[in-house]
Amino acid sequence: MSAARETDPQLVVALDFGTRKEALDMARKVAGAAPWVKVGLELFAAAGPGVISELKAMNLKVFLDLKYFDIPNTVRGAVRSASALGVDMVTLHALGGADMAAAARVGRDEGVAAGGSAPILLAVTVLTSMGPGDLPVAEGDDPSALALRLARLARDARLDGVVCSGREVAAIKESCGREFLALTPGIRPAGSADDQRRVVTPARAVADGSNFLVVGRPITRAADPAYAAKDICAEMKASL
Repeated sequence: MSAARETDPQLVVALDFGTRKEALDMARKVAGAAPWVKVGLELFAAAGPGVISELKAMNLKVFLDLKYFDIPNTVRGAVRSASALGVDMVTLHALGGADMAAAARVGRDEGVAAGGSAPILLAVTVLTSMGPGDLPVAEGDDPSALALRLARLARDARLDGVVCSGREVAAIKESCGREFLALTPGIRPAGSADDQRRVVTPARAVADGSNFLVVGRPITRAADPAYAAKDICAEMKASL
């Protein structure tokens, strides 16, 4: 596993924008209020890898959320390239299996040897937009059961942690150990609602043991994004 660990839960602001300018403008607003930003598929496809260095120049930690899922050698190269970009955290699908996870670890080691970063490697379990019956597998009627199974596989494959719903954090921590990291998207302040289905509040996620909370629209669409980020951080701290 990576040596990188967080002592307290950390807020990650999702820069889910279709242009480099929009993303960087938002990053400037939240820099200082939140330590992390997320670069996902939409932004990476629109702005390219150069946006990573621009975000790092703002002293922000970068979570590259591209959810790698391919043959082991391809994922090895992708993680090596992400390390060269200096990102701090990377996702790959737990469904990729042990060989793909092992290749990701090798890619990280190769990136470090070449002067890159050592990103935290997180395995995606079940997307928070999916609910009962959405998955064509035996556990399809219970996403939480499948998430727990995939988390155990990721732990056994010596990844650093998982991406999961806040509803699954407590069970995953109990099964995989408190040191096994949990990143939770689908974080919504009380009273908000959108296309995410398995959501929890910041307080609930932290109380259950989440290490990283990803928040997008409740911050990026707020009248004052920095204030919204600080408010969520305060709720997180109060829940410890």
